[in-house]
Amino acid sequence: MSDAELIAEQRGPLGLLTLNRPKALNALTLGMVHVMTAQLQAWAHDKSIHAVAVRGAGDRAFCAGGDVRALWESGKNRTDYASRFWHDEYQLNTLIKEYPKPYVALIHGVVMGGGVGVSFHGSHRIVCETTAFAMPETGIGLFPDVGGTYFLPRLHGNCGLYLALTGARVKAADLRHLGLATHVAPFADFEAIIAGLAAGRAPDDLLAPFAGNEAEPPVRAKAQEIEELFAGDSVEAVLAALDRAGTDFSRETAAIIRTKSPTSLKIAFRQMQEGRAHQFRDCMKLEFRVTERIQQGVDFYEGVRAIIIDKDNAPKWSPARLEDVSASAIDAYFAPLARELTFL
Repeated sequence: MSDAELIAEQRGPLGLLTLNRPKALNALTLGMVHVMTAQLQAWAHDKSIHAVAVRGAGDRAFCAGGDVRALWESGKNRTDYASRFWHDEYQLNTLIKEYPKPYVALIHGVVMGGGVGVSFHGSHRIVCETTAFAMPETGIGLFPDVGGTYFLPRLHGNCGLYLALTGARVKAADLRHLGLATHVAPFADFEAIIAGLAAGRAPDDLLAPFAGNEAEPPVRAKAQEIEELFAGDSVEAVLAALDRAGTDFSRETAAIIRTKSPTSLKIAFRQMQEGRAHQFRDCMKLEFRVTERIQQGVDFYEGVRAIIIDKDNAPKWSPARLEDVSASAIDAYFAPLARELTFL
């Protein structure tokens, strides 16, 4: 396979994109964002292309997210790479959400953060037995972005808030049950699906055998508990409800939430409230506002240090307590920018 970070090829009427950094779990770079954007724009106007598919190289991950170390280094060195990455990544996410042709994401292994942004906004989202989805950003001082402001609040029964605050991993059956995935297929069939698309098969017809979901989704067993316990009007209220419940699930969930950045938790909670009322582009504008402000703060750099750089898993959040994160501080993250996100 080519050494290029992103491989674009035409196979008959199919435009095929391969994220090609398998040793880095196909983490996105700014260069990959630019190549992918340019290619998708070209294919959108190419009458010989009937559908686009995207996959990840290797067998471990579709895409584990953005290259967080590069973003961390950018902020530490005060370069504009991080701002350009998030701006252009959000443009790409919007392009995919609004793409005029079928966009088929073949999602195996780990898919988090930026990987979610280049897959779960597509028209056809195929997961498999190895897929492990998560939005774990509150654990590194970020928030569930790449369109999480739009799609998480629209999940049934407060599941979106649960995923946003905890960063919980969910697999294929749950993804199909929640509507995040449209199809479940064996990983071994992914190449055959690509071949079918390259032969000119219509995605809906080709994928019809995979539209069902025979496996029992684990989230169904705790759906009522999630809906009730995550119904509070603040992060503090959610934690109080979890503490009162006294179940194994509630205790484990509360303990997980308490390891996250208090600021990020409150940003994510506000996201879920705001996102319900906004269309996709407005959600992306909000996300860009927050990332611009997060770069000026503390917790992102401390979270990445603790989890990715030093790997001591002992971040020292500032503020360290939820009660010390004021409403006015959170308001400031969402305030308009002098330079707002623009769209292609």
